[in-house]
Amino acid sequence: MRNTQYPITDTQQALEALSAPKKTRLHELWALFRENRLAVIGLVIFVLFLLTAVSGVILTSGQNPVFDPAMVRLQEKLLPPFTRPHLKALQPAQVPTLGIYLFGTDNLGRDVFSRMLQGAWVSLTVGFVAVGISVLVGVFMGGIAGYFGHESICLDHILAILVLSAGAIFLFMGWIGTGAACMAAGFIYTAVCLFARTRTGQAQRRGIFRMRAISVDTVIMRMVDIMLCFPSFFLILTVVALVPASMYNIMIVIGLTSWMGTARFVRAEFLSLREQDFVTAAKALGVGNFRIIFRHMMPNAVAPVLVSATIGIATAILTEAGLSFLGFGVPPPHATWGNILSDGKGFIFDAPWLTFIPGVAILIVVLCFNLFGEGLRDAMNPKLRERG
Repeated sequence: MRNTQYPITDTQQALEALSAPKKTRLHELWALFRENRLAVIGLVIFVLFLLTAVSGVILTSGQNPVFDPAMVRLQEKLLPPFTRPHLKALQPAQVPTLGIYLFGTDNLGRDVFSRMLQGAWVSLTVGFVAVGISVLVGVFMGGIAGYFGHESICLDHILAILVLSAGAIFLFMGWIGTGAACMAAGFIYTAVCLFARTRTGQAQRRGIFRMRAISVDTVIMRMVDIMLCFPSFFLILTVVALVPASMYNIMIVIGLTSWMGTARFVRAEFLSLREQDFVTAAKALGVGNFRIIFRHMMPNAVAPVLVSATIGIATAILTEAGLSFLGFGVPPPHATWGNILSDGKGFIFDAPWLTFIPGVAILIVVLCFNLFGEGLRDAMNPKLRERG
């Protein structure tokens, strides 16, 4: 009896496709991401940097740290890397933990390896916290501009904002009485306006102070344009010179001066998503605006924000290093890669490792974040994948 081979029908192919294991969006993203070898290398270096920073804060903190970055050994100053200590000239507590100066010593005899460990945690913290602040501000401002941009701001709104801003400025300058009076007047005026609106309704708004002046999108985007007109680094220098020097102030200043790109990304995504069918259906069902924004629109607009945040971490680390190099960054006794680099610039010919080691570390970390961000952007953007 002869074997007969039956051709595979379209129905059988459809059943096989349905029975095949389905890949999630995360699996597809990882499969596309790992095709970019430079991006994978950047991710590996980022993980190593994260582990180094976490171990650094554990090993260099406390009363008796394993690696003491503040230990001064004047008799061991400016020793090159991989030099063994002179045990006869040191107290038992001054002997380095590894029994060797892995990265050498600085002009005060401090172990550069211990200071680099501590500086890794400072750089990581400043980068992530500053980018977190900028992302929160950018998402908030961009979301308002993209979703409520068509709404108009009336003259009474502008008056209330000006009064509240003047009160905040007076409080910041130390004029407590005047600032408190302005803030109280602004809140009272805002409450009266809200009460009048609920009683009379939008259709019956009259008077010169209730005239429509400008749209929300115009206000926010012009604010972004004004912020972008200032050189960001010099703006940060100006603010840092006015506020007390601390790591927290550095984080806040960098975060509040770098949110404009995220705001533009989120606004562009919201403008396209606002007209989609699922948003129209949610509005028809009576879903509130905040639920539409955070439950339906934000997950679809998060991809460019993640890419911007990844590259922004590298920018924040580089900015903090530049501020510390100029003496406006994190104050002593905290060691940062920027102030290690600054301390070594006076000994660039006698002890070049004090400049090369932190400089190369900053270069590698910033490069790895940029490579990781570029690979993430290519994996999340189908148009760029098709072009490549």
